[in-house]
Amino acid sequence: MTKKEKREKIAKVVLALKKLYPNAICSLEYEGDAWRLLVMGRLSAQCTDERVNIVCKELFSKFPTPVAMANADLSEIEDIIKPCGLFRMKAKNIKDASIRLINEYGGIMPNTMEELLKFEGVGRKIANLLLGDLFNKPAIVADTHCMRICGRLGMYKEGMKDPYKTEMILSELVEPQEQSDLCHRLVLFGREYCKAQGPKCDTCPIKLICKDEK
Repeated sequence: MTKKEKREKIAKVVLALKKLYPNAICSLEYEGDAWRLLVMGRLSAQCTDERVNIVCKELFSKFPTPVAMANADLSEIEDIIKPCGLFRMKAKNIKDASIRLINEYGGIMPNTMEELLKFEGVGRKIANLLLGDLFNKPAIVADTHCMRICGRLGMYKEGMKDPYKTEMILSELVEPQEQSDLCHRLVLFGREYCKAQGPKCDTCPIKLICKDEK
């Protein structure tokens, strides 16, 4: 497909998924709190959003603010987040990121990729999640669902697992105002239909779009 054809195809997908999932909401239950989304985004690495939501109920009950997290004993954080995996590194990251948020930004989350990448444990995926959800900026969250589904749709070679390349390609194909919401909808669609193993192609609501020339 040419770039123009890819743009037209992904635009059809955007419209179809809007109808299928009208509410494009983040799967992480951060209750509109920027710092909580930062913490939960870090904990979600190699862990399901469902587990992060469960673990964070206790975590935020014990440490409800950046100040509380910054002053927390590292071992206490580790004990709570252990079910999320990689708990030692993640505990250090969220404590250090909380300290940075307070000391360098006065508790106010910055709204640029450059500044967000300074936070411990934050890569482009988490930064884009924050930019899209908190600041309504164009942002491609290249998670496993996004990479898998857009590869199957023919936006790039199927099976590509390079988040940065995925982000760069899709940022040129998807309309800026649709990027963040599309990524949330791709997560929902990936869980329900376009699974990694055993995708439900027969009952897929966008199968006619998907089967267009790749």
